[in-house]
Amino acid sequence: MTIERNARLREVQSWGDLFRFTIEAPAMGQEARPGQFVMVKVSDGAFPLLRRPLGIHDANAGGIELFFKVAGQGTGILSQKKSGDRLDIIGPLGKGFTISAATKGKKVYLVGGGRGIAPLYFLARELVKAGTRPFVLYGGRCRTDIPLRDRFEKSGIEFLCSTDDGSFGFAGLVTELAAIELAKAKPAMIYACGPDPMMKALASLAAKHDVPAEFSLESIMGCGIGACWGCVHRIRNGKGNGWVKICEEGPVFPGERILWP
Repeated sequence: MTIERNARLREVQSWGDLFRFTIEAPAMGQEARPGQFVMVKVSDGAFPLLRRPLGIHDANAGGIELFFKVAGQGTGILSQKKSGDRLDIIGPLGKGFTISAATKGKKVYLVGGGRGIAPLYFLARELVKAGTRPFVLYGGRCRTDIPLRDRFEKSGIEFLCSTDDGSFGFAGLVTELAAIELAKAKPAMIYACGPDPMMKALASLAAKHDVPAEFSLESIMGCGIGACWGCVHRIRNGKGNGWVKICEEGPVFPGERILWP
């Protein structure tokens, strides 16, 4: 874990209430793994008191990228930052996605809903490096909700889009698109991030087709380091079912271990 008290915001890109930050944080960028997150202090003042958890969208030797949606006061303040501003960041935190030699040369599905696409670009790039073939299913409510489609295309990553209102790509939920694709071909693995109802439905599809899956759970986090017990979720373990801290034991969990609400 690295603490960057003075990380420089190099570039800001926005699409309405969706933002992508490119941040100079070399030590953090070299340490980061797909599926991990950071805790960002959004204000220099005492309010908001708590940092905001954001998934790492991409990372390299120069730093990290964050992709987020304005969902409240904290992310609203963060969205006002400009290129050249300084950020106070802790990370990378948590346990990310598994990249296994067992999927080398095979096709895997990456399913992202809305802002849940954030960690899947980083994951897709790392899977390509490992010799795996990622196939991204990117869903949103409407055309403006899926702005990263051009980025996947320019990176040469195979993908399909869906929109709830039919304004771009497949007309319907991304889980409906996933069901169609699963009926065509069985992937070696499914990775997903998005709203709980989406991932719950996807978990059922994965079980139906006997495909292993990993899910990145979303939660409001107070500390991000396992001290506050503010981000618990029910998970199966060897001793039965219990509450675990998403920030510490996740945010990524195997599908068969998650007890969906």
